[in-house]
Amino acid sequence: MSTQTVAETGARTPEAAGVITDARGRIDDLDGRIIGLVQERMAVSAVIQRERIASGGRRVNLSREMEIIGHYSEQLGKPGTALAMTLLELCRGRV
Repeated sequence: MSTQTVAETGARTPEAAGVITDARGRIDDLDGRIIGLVQERMAVSAVIQRERIASGGRRVNLSREMEIIGHYSEQLGKPGTALAMTLLELCRGRV
């Protein structure tokens, strides 16, 4: 492993740099999957919103959104609340 790779990872040894490089590859793969899932969630949310509006309902169901926020908060703590809010923002108003 080159000195440059060690420097790029912030590691102090080639062995640690190798572990970090491999783990970063896994994170990049996970991020790609997460982005794909978020995009899928956005599409499903758009279907729900279209049907709700077409039936005379409102675009947003606040009680459902609070349920989602509560679930994320229970599972991930305070950052989960922020994540849920971001997901809901991404999924709202695309119709």
